[in-house]
Amino acid sequence: MGQLLAGFGAILLTFLAGAEIDVKVIRRNFGATMAIGMVGFFAPYLGVLGWAHFISGWPWAQAQIAGIALSTTSVAVVYAVMVETGFNQTEIGKIILAACFINDIGTVLALGLVFANYNFWLLGFAAATLIALFLLPRWTPWFFARLGSRVSEPQIKFVLLVLFVLGGLANTAKSEAVLPAYLIGMVLAPIFLADRELMHRTRVIAFTVLTPFYFLKAGSLVRADVIADAAGLIVIYLAVKMITKFAGIWPLTRHFRFERKEGMYTTLMMSTGLTFGSISALFGLTNHIIDERQYTILLTAVIGSAVVPTLIAQRWFQPDFKPLVTTSSSAAPVTAEGK
Repeated sequence: MGQLLAGFGAILLTFLAGAEIDVKVIRRNFGATMAIGMVGFFAPYLGVLGWAHFISGWPWAQAQIAGIALSTTSVAVVYAVMVETGFNQTEIGKIILAACFINDIGTVLALGLVFANYNFWLLGFAAATLIALFLLPRWTPWFFARLGSRVSEPQIKFVLLVLFVLGGLANTAKSEAVLPAYLIGMVLAPIFLADRELMHRTRVIAFTVLTPFYFLKAGSLVRADVIADAAGLIVIYLAVKMITKFAGIWPLTRHFRFERKEGMYTTLMMSTGLTFGSISALFGLTNHIIDERQYTILLTAVIGSAVVPTLIAQRWFQPDFKPLVTTSSSAAPVTAEGK
């Protein structure tokens, strides 16, 4: 039961993160969002892959798992930080969340393309996801209006049902349930952004009931003896991820005219990792691509990337709070402030 709650906690957190993505902000900052997200994936993926294969001597498939696991940005961590600090209501927060989406789409696609089990179940899962993405934005507002506001929370139950069905299909197809959750969150974002009370009630369920199980599971999978034996290698993989993220993203923040503190904050938050990183590492273990020692090394580095960049960003580089800009001009330069 705890494992089920942990898994669904990750799914609901991912859905909520997708529901926070404002399409207007993506359009206003399309170049910055796409560039930061794509480089945020490719830079650490190639860097960690190269280190694991050519320096650590891991076979190619194992090195690919390492690269994929450490290429991620943690939606769960970034979203939790944004909500706690209020930056999910600012332009810089929206840009970071959108860039996280692009980054992690790259991670999931890489995992799927390299290690996918191509069969009819995968085709059915893809078809069901596309149908849901097409129908939900059209039917959900009408459905919610008919249901109205009730103590039994039928709107939230409807969303949970959709996530359960698509998550079940994803598991059957040997894919990842968090991918459709993120996409469903994005297409339903206008509804949740317009009804902040519905967002708040869904968020309460996620953070008070499900999230603790998810983080407890992530910690329970780490072997202390391997950590002690391979501490140096864990630090190296964490450093390679952070250095490659910094080398790729920081120059882009300068190119798109972010303020210095906002640029560093964005780079550090994009250097986090947890949800998709742990999923990728667990995928490698359960499919016998990596062994328990390699899994513990990667998972510990992933957990470290959830903590170290976040602490540095919150302690020294948290930007000034700037409310979300609601108007835009096609002649405006792309910046974190949307000016």
